[in-house]
Amino acid sequence: MKKLLLGNEAVARGLFEAGVRVASSYPGTPSTEITENAAKYDEIRCEWAPNEKVAAEVAAGACFAGARSFCGMKHVGLNVAADPFFTMSYIGVNGGMMLAVADDPGMHSSQNEQDSRNYAKAAKVPMLEPADSAECKEFTKLAYELSEKYDTPVVLRLTTRIAHSRSLVETGERDELPLKEYKKNPQKNVMLPAFAKGRHVFVEQRTQKLIELAESADFNRVEINDTSIGVIAAGDCYQYAKEALGDRASYLKLGMVYPLPEKLIKNFASKVDRLYVIEELDDFIEMHCRSIGLSPIGKELFPRCGEFSQKTVRELVLGESIDCVSLDSDIPVRPPVMCCGCPHRGLFYALKKLNVYVSGDIGCYTLGASAPLAMMDTCVCMGASVSALHGYNLARGAESEKKSVAVIGDSTFMHSGVTGLIDVAYNATDSVVIILDNSITGMTGHQQNPTTGYTIKGDPASAVDLESLCRAVGIDNVAVCDPYNLDETISVIREQLKKDGPSVVISRRPCALLKYVKHNPPFKVDGGRCIGCKLCMSIGCPAISIKDDKAEIDATQCVGCGVCKGLCKKGAICE
Repeated sequence: MKKLLLGNEAVARGLFEAGVRVASSYPGTPSTEITENAAKYDEIRCEWAPNEKVAAEVAAGACFAGARSFCGMKHVGLNVAADPFFTMSYIGVNGGMMLAVADDPGMHSSQNEQDSRNYAKAAKVPMLEPADSAECKEFTKLAYELSEKYDTPVVLRLTTRIAHSRSLVETGERDELPLKEYKKNPQKNVMLPAFAKGRHVFVEQRTQKLIELAESADFNRVEINDTSIGVIAAGDCYQYAKEALGDRASYLKLGMVYPLPEKLIKNFASKVDRLYVIEELDDFIEMHCRSIGLSPIGKELFPRCGEFSQKTVRELVLGESIDCVSLDSDIPVRPPVMCCGCPHRGLFYALKKLNVYVSGDIGCYTLGASAPLAMMDTCVCMGASVSALHGYNLARGAESEKKSVAVIGDSTFMHSGVTGLIDVAYNATDSVVIILDNSITGMTGHQQNPTTGYTIKGDPASAVDLESLCRAVGIDNVAVCDPYNLDETISVIREQLKKDGPSVVISRRPCALLKYVKHNPPFKVDGGRCIGCKLCMSIGCPAISIKDDKAEIDATQCVGCGVCKGLCKKGAICE
């Protein structure tokens, strides 16, 4: 049967057909849909882990037990999972183990543009890169074959365009595999220095065998057309090149981007007049070509930043432009904003009124950095808000402690904020940490997390009690506020800022987009009372605009949260 599938859906189908038993991931755009779709197959035990390190360790444990296992993440998630990832390269596998890592060229939903191919090289782990949904499924199945044959975890690298594009996939049946026998083997599985030294030798030998495979395997293929131009590419860049250049170029399409072949590349280069390496982000393939004595045209022509396109490749290689529809430059930009009724809006308005330094974190609430709220001073990575606030206060002293807070979401707090809070309690700064509890993992599309009380399949589960957890790690001052109530929110935060000792404020209100949330009727503006002061515009709600010097509320967007009503001093906003 043929189906039109997202790349991520196709990976999930590949997991099913490959006989995978255990999948543990942390949601991160553009990788999230892999595990969401894998959870639809009852044969796969799927879960959302608190973070990517835990997910990788769960997958490792399952593969030790003899099951084929999986963990998925976005590129920055591999930073979190790097510790087990590097050591699993030495240990290898029992049942096959695959990690899917989705890179985000163009930073559509990410804080950096890192290239995960560098991780494969650093850890000496094979990496496959599909170029369409059909390859997403087939390469997933191939990854498990390679994993078990070569005793190694395997990485499947996706990019945003491959993960979120649809193409035809031919589906097959599940390969129902028995658990492999577990045999106690400390020399292989216990990475004491004495054992690890021997495993390092094994890794180097394994890499040589994988290079030999890369020289002749079908996943690396040559397409000879016009030999005046030769292109080496993988993944989405192969698709861009094919669509831009067609039969006017020959291609070496790489399905395995680490380790890379030598003879195959040299042989292809000898057949073409001009050799191009087309790759987004780093000069990963290009530098390999140069290391084996070739001089391809690469990053001196193609940019190191952002996504490519068919237009980019056509213009840079052939000097020809493509007629395409373009947006009028006069069209105003529409920046991302918090949704109407977002509970974070009231919280950030309260912080603005208090005029505090805000150590920020990763989540929907990162939009609090944007105008008109503009209340986020820093944002580094998941969980950094808490630790960084502690460091900020250590450096600046007691006065700053009364004028600074950290903000972190409930899912992000469970991901990597808890350890930072332990540091705050243990090493004693009077830091105020605000947990923005919207009862879901919002930014990546409403995934459950350990605080929500439900699993990935929606089954009831134990839920972390945030108040009890904070007290258990040494925080005596714990308060809760409703961010829809501006006066209460301002009062609670102000009170905690005055206290001695570290504090936690839990700003609790469910995400406005959750299906079970019942909204109030939309508000409207009494034009006779409105004086056009625009104070209601200061919260940046998309439902509020100004027309003829009077405020106006779009009833199709307003969810009746009441935050704007609390701002209007003239009582012009009413039900």
